[in-house]
Amino acid sequence: MNMANTMSNAVSGAAVDVTTKAGTKAGAKTGIAFLGCGYVADFYQQTYANHQDSLTLHGIWDHDRARLEKFSAFYKLDCYASFEEMLADPEVEIIVNLTNPHAHFATSKRILEAGKHVYSEKPLAMEIDQARELVALAEVKGLQIVSAPSSVLGPAAQRLWQAVRERELGTPRLVYAEIDDGLIHKMGYENWLSTSGTPWPAKDEFYTGCTLEHAGYMLSWLVAMFGPVTEVVSMASLCIPDKGGDTPENYTTADFSCALLRFESGMTARLTNSIIAPHDHRLRIFCDEGELCAHEVWNFHTEVEAYPLARNKIQRGMEKFLHMRPKRKLAVAKNPKTKFAEGGHPMDFVRGVADMAAAVRMGRPARLGGAFSLHITEVTLAIQYPEIYGTPYVPQSRPAQIEPV
Repeated sequence: MNMANTMSNAVSGAAVDVTTKAGTKAGAKTGIAFLGCGYVADFYQQTYANHQDSLTLHGIWDHDRARLEKFSAFYKLDCYASFEEMLADPEVEIIVNLTNPHAHFATSKRILEAGKHVYSEKPLAMEIDQARELVALAEVKGLQIVSAPSSVLGPAAQRLWQAVRERELGTPRLVYAEIDDGLIHKMGYENWLSTSGTPWPAKDEFYTGCTLEHAGYMLSWLVAMFGPVTEVVSMASLCIPDKGGDTPENYTTADFSCALLRFESGMTARLTNSIIAPHDHRLRIFCDEGELCAHEVWNFHTEVEAYPLARNKIQRGMEKFLHMRPKRKLAVAKNPKTKFAEGGHPMDFVRGVADMAAAVRMGRPARLGGAFSLHITEVTLAIQYPEIYGTPYVPQSRPAQIEPV
């Protein structure tokens, strides 16, 4: 391996003792590498420190040499001379794919063909047949593939899920889920830089679409709590075709979508995605005895609150006219060892990688493994492209119920 910088303490350590394709020996650290050093890579690097007891980052690579060298110098990380060198590194078991979404399929396929496990940024692939091919290839090779997001493994999601399982406000009946980010193209994103200095990739974000980029945050929570989606009714629209100087050529990707989802458990949900309506990342679950609400699904420790049903005329009047409701906070467990960089994202992006590594070491499927990730991808694609998938759409994938953390 060529050294761009001296290996820092953050990525040094003894070589991983690889025993079988299933993973390292129990108790040993799992070797990982980062493929791609773009905007999102900072979020992974900044939360890698939370998992150094189980993971060792052996190196990074990016096809953009200048970006690679800048990221390497900023974090004092070792970098590979080529993608091929990364694939050939015997100390690396899991490659974290942080490339452009349109490169996910080709790069993840090469990783699997090289005998490595894949943890991919979302989406797993841009087409459902590609996603199915990746999951099938991983199965044939006895490997694991997981796609972000992993926020469902965080304490806020787990506490909300517990409230649903234990019927803290009675039987859940309906879900409203919002991933609205406001008028992004008017927010001065030209000045948005990652901690290491990489600009926010506006054209890629607009071209890929807010639904493919963001719906998984809600869908992963909902599928965990209520089982697979069995029916999707969707409308998606490009409401603002001109987003200024970074508008992609031949831009037709929806900047708004609204989907009605039916789940195997019988639950019904409405999921909205947009980069138009004001910021709103709430997940609200309406139950027989009131409402459960997680206020910000992009925050691992977001407030989770219970709003009991208004029981009398005074309470109903306060709710209707004064927008005042009695509430109680549900305690969200906080691990004092979990740290977030100052000015960084309040999500532990490496939590999913660590969960996958634990699964590899133990020889069990990852919680968010291939079947789960494929389902999230399939439903997301059906929401963003109703003109392709049809509406209503019946997903073909049916992952097994995942276990709480």
